[in-house]
Amino acid sequence: MRSSHITGLLCATLLSLFAATASAQPAAPATQAPSTPAHFANGGPETCLKCHNDAKVNPILQTPHATKGDPHAPFGQMGCESCHGAAGDHVESRANKPSVLFKGPNKSPAAARNEMCLTCHQNGLRMNWQGSQHANQDMACNDCHQVHVRKDPVLIKMSQAEKCFTCHAEQRSQVFRFSHHPIREGKVTCSDCHNPHGSPGPKLLKEVTVNETCYNCHAEKRGPLAWEHEPVRENCLTCHTPHGSNQPRLLVQRPPYLCQECHSNSSHQANPQSGQQLPGKTGFNGAISTNFRSFARGCVNCHSQIHGSNSPAGMWFTR
Repeated sequence: MRSSHITGLLCATLLSLFAATASAQPAAPATQAPSTPAHFANGGPETCLKCHNDAKVNPILQTPHATKGDPHAPFGQMGCESCHGAAGDHVESRANKPSVLFKGPNKSPAAARNEMCLTCHQNGLRMNWQGSQHANQDMACNDCHQVHVRKDPVLIKMSQAEKCFTCHAEQRSQVFRFSHHPIREGKVTCSDCHNPHGSPGPKLLKEVTVNETCYNCHAEKRGPLAWEHEPVRENCLTCHTPHGSNQPRLLVQRPPYLCQECHSNSSHQANPQSGQQLPGKTGFNGAISTNFRSFARGCVNCHSQIHGSNSPAGMWFTR
């Protein structure tokens, strides 16, 4: 009897606490005020083209964006307003601007413009845009891309580099040097190595490391090799500069001076005036002559397999 009495008291206490807690909570509002619906224009793109019918706008009609049968395309949804936002007020009075302006003195902030583009173009190569170098520079998609053209110049191999060079002037000067990747010739373009929309690797590279990016074209340097040159394994940029150089083969400095940055003060590779000469290589009056190994291609006259060798006798990269 005593235990059942205690149980009853506990239940009554719990019920009273629950009732007090429920009464202390504020009552939820019966109804919430509905948000104001977007005021879209009647008639779709045809309404916009009544005023914006010119050579700067009409080419969009020849692009995939204007495919009405595609529900993923802007014209398959709300037409021009899919990108520029609801424009019903703008149609009624030109004093009211569209929700999103991409150009002009009253253009919308970069975040607002990018939000429109990323509504459809978030995946694939654009998945790393948030937090990328270009995004952190407050760049907008239309700073590089043109939508109202039949073919976006930045997507054309011959014209893409010029768009990049509008900001990257240093790289533009480098591709005009003696040794360069064929960027000016249109055989290689910036996006072959870089992903401008963001990358997990450094310098907006398409791959995680410099070497993996280079191996996309220079697969013969990948290995594995029986004898590997440590700087080659570490970073191609130790010896090469990718955009252009005044030295052959995009080298940062010509041999033997490039090699002597690591191989110095030992054996015959010390300097061009090294005393480690073969017999008969002294000049007049016993003066030491210039080291013959410093001529022409320098060290690679003998060490021709400088990226690595698979020969059993290739320890010194001579074969």
